[in-house]
Amino acid sequence: MPATSTLSSLNRIGIDESGKGDYFGPLVIAAVFVTPASEQDLALMQVRDSKKISDGRILDMAPDIRLVCPHSVVAIGPQRYNELYAKINNLNRLLAWGHARALENLLQEVDCDLAIADQFGDERLILRALLEKGKQIRLVQRTKAEADLAVAAASILARAEFLLRLQRLSEDVRTALPKGASAAVELAGRMVVRKYGEDRLGTVAKLHFKTTKQVLAGS
Repeated sequence: MPATSTLSSLNRIGIDESGKGDYFGPLVIAAVFVTPASEQDLALMQVRDSKKISDGRILDMAPDIRLVCPHSVVAIGPQRYNELYAKINNLNRLLAWGHARALENLLQEVDCDLAIADQFGDERLILRALLEKGKQIRLVQRTKAEADLAVAAASILARAEFLLRLQRLSEDVRTALPKGASAAVELAGRMVVRKYGEDRLGTVAKLHFKTTKQVLAGS
């Protein structure tokens, strides 16, 4: 597998997602096109894995990354997510579908023959989901891919979109919807059910999480 230093000298697309482990909110996949020149700008911005950056800083950094780099963001809201999961019934396949869509959308704007993504399953899952343009690309999947600035930039754009959409959902149901999956998340779920009924839960949450059973049992 090519070393990170080798890949960093190439034009490439980084892909990453946010919301996979969060009960509330969307699943967001971002793809970012980076050149050696724009990589220098990202380094000056101190772009790194979004998990190492505060939410406030992520929201501040995302607009600058969007200005510097061509990008594509695919946000799958809870309702659509639940519909897709019911059909696909496999999170890795759903992730692969989202990665492929974000990559294909960006390839409508840029010419690139290399993409880097985090390893989350058999790389053939993404390759099978790609359309005509995407099938011509070389895809590198590896663990800790966020060490590459292109993937780190994608992780920030994905997390920023996730945070903005989670805030909008919280405002819609007039209940603070926490990140992650915890006792506080279960409580918020019960509040949504008590206010609006069970059907409303599917508009803000990923229903296949075991949290759903706990929420409904306590409502």
